[in-house]
Amino acid sequence: MPRKLDLRSGTPVWSAYRPPSVPVDRLMRDVKTDVLIVGMGISGAMMAEALTRDGRSVICIDRRGPLRGSTAATTALVQFEIDQPLTRLSRMMGNSAAREAWRRSRLAVINLRGRIGELGIHCQCVSTPSLYLAGDRLGASDLRQEAEARRQAGIAASFMPRNELRSAFGIDRAAAILSHDNLALDPRKLTSGLLLHALERKARFYAPAEATTLEDNRLGVTVGTRQGPSIKARHLVLTTGYELLDVVPATDHRVISTWAIATRPQPNKIWPQAAMIWEASDPYLYLRATSDGRVVCGGEDEDFTDEERRDALTPEKTERLEKKLARIFPMLDTTAFFAWSGTFGATGTGLPIIGSVPGHPRIHAVMGYGGNGITFSQIASEIVSASIAGAQDADADLFAFKT
Repeated sequence: MPRKLDLRSGTPVWSAYRPPSVPVDRLMRDVKTDVLIVGMGISGAMMAEALTRDGRSVICIDRRGPLRGSTAATTALVQFEIDQPLTRLSRMMGNSAAREAWRRSRLAVINLRGRIGELGIHCQCVSTPSLYLAGDRLGASDLRQEAEARRQAGIAASFMPRNELRSAFGIDRAAAILSHDNLALDPRKLTSGLLLHALERKARFYAPAEATTLEDNRLGVTVGTRQGPSIKARHLVLTTGYELLDVVPATDHRVISTWAIATRPQPNKIWPQAAMIWEASDPYLYLRATSDGRVVCGGEDEDFTDEERRDALTPEKTERLEKKLARIFPMLDTTAFFAWSGTFGATGTGLPIIGSVPGHPRIHAVMGYGGNGITFSQIASEIVSASIAGAQDADADLFAFKT
């Protein structure tokens, strides 16, 4: 069964904005359903909305409750740009596969924006450009090559040398890549909105309800819970984030720690177009603005999972983030009004792992690692819902477990 993690600590900025409440029931008796989803964060919410849209009966369970895991700690830069630059990803997996991964990520952001609009979910969703700044990982010449690689893949990108970057955005760096049509949003409001739409379609939500046993065969899956009752389903979807069940095989991933801060509202000091900004550095820095003019800044990742050690570092990491933010935008008040830490997953390629668990065709796992968790959750909802419908998503093999 899963290793239980203290997924976050501190006070994320999203606590300043109240999401709609999601009603849940207590699991009092054995139940049956088409699909059981374990986890009620952003991945589980997208999966529940997609499957109920297809007419499936769905049950969601969570040992904490809706929105109480990693979702509340995300900084919600919903980008199609994968953590691993296209030039480097091409060297890892070949040009064709790398280009297709980037194109699918681009499509996922477009699809998510359309879905939010169609459902009328109020989550402060705005389309925004992004700047990828030169750093110690990629310099100016590397960024020029990266921009060209993206254009050859059919993904618009503009290389900005220092003078253009300073003139357009007031940032003094060697160079940057400018991209368009990423999304900034409130992740808790998005998650609750998706869950509420699934609930309108007769999905059933139970929490707290913790999966403790699992049996599967060619006809379906039976999950036992700590509360006593069991759930029978034709399919099981694991959207448990970084808390993995034993049935999920070990993969090329690691779980690390990350930190973030948010300032007071200062809308008159936000840079042009409120562009998302991230660095080609290790550890990298990233920032965005909220709808009311706060600046959210994160990074300073460390390669460990000790929650006590992570939390003890928060004051030091907060100060570092404040100073790094001030170096980019000296006009800002970078004092942290919110500071938090969290658990974060990563793979070597920066891509998620999505699909049926090897040897268990009715168990589907969503391992949306990397800095594109929300984007990857959208991809997962498309791939898994197609699989459950008996179809094959065109990119399923790209993200599948490697056997």
